[in-house]
Amino acid sequence: MDTSRIAVIATSFIGLAACASTPTESAPPVDAFMARIAMHCGKAYEGRIIANEPKPTTPDAFEGKRLVMHVRGCDAPMGRIEIPFHVGEDRSRTWILTRTSSGLRLKHDHRHEDGSPDDMTMYGGDSRGIGGPERQEFPVDAESIAMFKRGGLNASVENTWAMEIHPRTFVYELARPNGRLFKVEFDLTRPVSPPPTPWGW
Repeated sequence: MDTSRIAVIATSFIGLAACASTPTESAPPVDAFMARIAMHCGKAYEGRIIANEPKPTTPDAFEGKRLVMHVRGCDAPMGRIEIPFHVGEDRSRTWILTRTSSGLRLKHDHRHEDGSPDDMTMYGGDSRGIGGPERQEFPVDAESIAMFKRGGLNASVENTWAMEIHPRTFVYELARPNGRLFKVEFDLTRPVSPPPTPWGW
């Protein structure tokens, strides 16, 4: 991504975040949250699993694989950030964050290697409450629940996803009331070479 465009994007989000940083201003913390992520536009970071409970009894798609997030697409005017999540050679996953009138929306874009959409794609939810500048939670929405039920993924109908952005780390989290917890932590202090373009993009 062009460095001048990155600067414009980050500046746009940071301007919104400045409004959110003082209690007297009305701008919500979601803008500060987006600004913190936008500062990393164009960069990629390696991650590690820090929680996977209960331990899977079948082969896990993430264990033993190189995990890389790439803040690849940032569109400040539209309030949208795209973050491909690469698992080994699997480039099927992209997290999409979009600013809404009331908060943020997280969607998971899943593609096959030929670029076609997976049967389970664009699931996610809208942020819960105002959240904070460092953490936002996304309970599963009705559209995703219907999709999961059609696909027989009944355990997923109680999903809550979360993202955290700190000075040194970014965290992606999936949690369920039954005790299921999956978390990947990415080291923001050590950028890595950007991975190839995700499938279908």
